Amino acid sequence: MAATLISVFLVSRERDRTLVLASVREWSRRVVDMTASMQLLQPGERLEANSMLQNWPRPQFRRARPPPQPQYLRVFAIPGLPTPLPDFRQSLEQQLRMIFGPAYQVSVVHTTDPAKPAMTLERPGAEAFERGGQLYDVSVGIPGGDTLLFRLAQGQPGAPLPRSLLFNLILLAVLVAIAVYAVARGITRPLSELARAAEAMGRDLRQPPLVERGTREVREAAHAFNTMQERLQRHVDSRTRVLAAMSHDLKTPLTRMRLRTATLNDAELQLRFDRDLDEMEGMVHGSLALLRGLNDDEPAEAVDINALLATLAGEFAELGTPFAVHGRASAPYTGKPMALKRCLTNLISNACKFGGGVSVSVEDGAAVVIAVRDQGPGIPQEHLSRVFEPFYRVDSSRSRDTGGTGLGLCIARDIAQAHGGALTLANLPQGGLEATLNLPRSN
Repeated sequence: MAATLISVFLVSRERDRTLVLASVREWSRRVVDMTASMQLLQPGERLEANSMLQNWPRPQFRRARPPPQPQYLRVFAIPGLPTPLPDFRQSLEQQLRMIFGPAYQVSVVHTTDPAKPAMTLERPGAEAFERGGQLYDVSVGIPGGDTLLFRLAQGQPGAPLPRSLLFNLILLAVLVAIAVYAVARGITRPLSELARAAEAMGRDLRQPPLVERGTREVREAAHAFNTMQERLQRHVDSRTRVLAAMSHDLKTPLTRMRLRTATLNDAELQLRFDRDLDEMEGMVHGSLALLRGLNDDEPAEAVDINALLATLAGEFAELGTPFAVHGRASAPYTGKPMALKRCLTNLISNACKFGGGVSVSVEDGAAVVIAVRDQGPGIPQEHLSRVFEPFYRVDSSRSRDTGGTGLGLCIARDIAQAHGGALTLANLPQGGLEATLNLPRSN
């Protein structure tokens, strides 16, 4: 639309320029012809002919107001832009001087007195003057001393454009806009699909391949994305199988070591071995649980967050660590129910073990926000970003006597990220730790 408006403006200005130049050529021809005709007469005959032309009866024209300019034409009157139109008076004077040569004295002046005696070259010039045109007196001093005075009228500059031109240009702009939209949409639709596929792969690596369509560059990008996704799946599957096999194979030597420990006669040494074996066995079970979370093919479905928290509250109450739930989710959340239960279980279990006085709050909106708070010693600030690492433990605030392998928060964060959300930890001002699970609904 902007290009069309600029084109119409330029066409209009060029049209006005052409009209001015055509008018200069026409008036120059008339002045030259009339001067040549008057120059053939004798000086006395010139005066008589001049008097006859001045007293030539003029037809009566109806004095009417010019028709109003249509509203749609006002958009092309852009103020502040320098006009490229040639000056009519200067152009006419230069043209006449070039035609007559240095022997003739030519001058063109603007006049506002239509009653001043002069030879009017065109009778409708008065009407043009009434409609906003300009009157000019052209004096031509011929060799011999006589001076001829002609009066001419320039019509109103900037005549309105025809309606058909504007209609055709608007129709052309609409057709071009439709074509440009179709072409742009054909390019951007595959790019939007590529962006959605990349976001979905960040949550779950098991995604169907992207349809390779669109322009050549877009098809190449989609092919590269599918190749990358396939390689990532093979890499993760290979790492998962290796780690799973290692964790499973460790169970056999751990069992043999436990049997051999049972034959020791030293009770204190046997206790130490059992403690180390329990810790190693817990790490093996935690690794297997972590690998199950990474290779989880559970389908997503509508999950009632309120019912899930009520179930967890009942289970922990049976274990002797009850907690209260504040707030409710207004609608079910689309996610993996078992994975969400494992995530919340890990968070609440950590709070019960290391904090005490657990409370859970729920806020619903653009995202479901579940905050798990405890009244424990919290975590030093320098360790907050590292507690999500596998097998990382904060010994100053987490005693090994309470159990755990350091994988609970790692698994919980992986589950949150698989749902397009996030898990953050923060120390409360009044003491204790707050784990916030943010699950966006636009996933």
